[in-house]
Amino acid sequence: MSTDTDIDSDVNDARERLIELAAEFYDQFADGEVPSMSIPTRTKSNIEYDEDSRVWVYGDRHSTRSANSVRGARKLLKAIYTIDFLAEQLGEDRSSTLRELYYLSESWENEEAQFNDQDESNQLIEDLEIVSEVTREDLHMRPEESGATLMGALELREQTRRGERVIHCQEDVGEGGYQIPNNPDTIEFLDCDAEFILCVETGGMRDRLVENGFDEDSNALIVHLKGQPARATRRITKRLHDELDLPVTVFTDGDPWSYRIFGSVAYGSIKSAHLSEYLATPEAQFVGIQPTDIVEYELPTDPLSDSDVNALENELEDPRFQTDYWREQIELQLEIGKKAEQQALASRGLDFVTDTYLPERLDEMGVL
Repeated sequence: MSTDTDIDSDVNDARERLIELAAEFYDQFADGEVPSMSIPTRTKSNIEYDEDSRVWVYGDRHSTRSANSVRGARKLLKAIYTIDFLAEQLGEDRSSTLRELYYLSESWENEEAQFNDQDESNQLIEDLEIVSEVTREDLHMRPEESGATLMGALELREQTRRGERVIHCQEDVGEGGYQIPNNPDTIEFLDCDAEFILCVETGGMRDRLVENGFDEDSNALIVHLKGQPARATRRITKRLHDELDLPVTVFTDGDPWSYRIFGSVAYGSIKSAHLSEYLATPEAQFVGIQPTDIVEYELPTDPLSDSDVNALENELEDPRFQTDYWREQIELQLEIGKKAEQQALASRGLDFVTDTYLPERLDEMGVL
């Protein structure tokens, strides 16, 4: 974990990198060049699966933000105002949310520098992350609270504005668990008796597992993903795997969108491909509802929609799902035309998921 001195150093390094970035624009002016900023094109067509690291990364295609057009000049102007704001924020050791940045821009005296919507300000922060090589967290920018939590036999030390505090993620928290902070790199893992991580998509299933004592009985760290997981959730999961050598399993609904939730935990996402090696855990294993489970357990289902079918067909071409297992499961799902939620397991009893389903699946995978 970072000490106060380390944290101060990280803040100074981040601020210095922003100032260097602004100085690059100035130097371009001084040399008689049109100011510009080059960043990887953040589209699906420019995402590549890196076989060595087994995560999604950006390809070679780049986009240029250049002042040689009115539109490009506006983008650079907004970047400069945002750099100034971030440098000042870091200098004062303060933080803000992405939403606050959008509204704060309305107070900037140059109306051309103000953001049209939050998507624009969010994208600019991502641009600055890439070109400055400083993460959003180190720029002291926070998303709105994700509320993702962790429950299990883990003791950690957390750095807060009120000083350090030591927390046991079973004994010192309520049924809601330990809330994962925006920047998990401020956490130090002190002791852990858990044997594996179970990332759970839905709140209802997370609550069922905790109520049934699955975290205690199976020595599991239960991480609530809250749907598509936030960066902080993926980061703490990766750290727990890398530093404590804990296997990672992902328990989701049985539909194409949930398979992509697994994919984002294991391989990264398009929006954060520049941070895949920082966020993704390629060793993660899927323990969610399978199409074979739908058939074997005769689970309650919903029919696949046209968008579901299209997503499944795309996944058959997705490098992340190019294994015999995934091809078999996806082709079966297209054949039966059905999908099922995690909670459908309750049709066989409230304890079925913790007494039978998960123990059998995890045993087959060599986790339990």
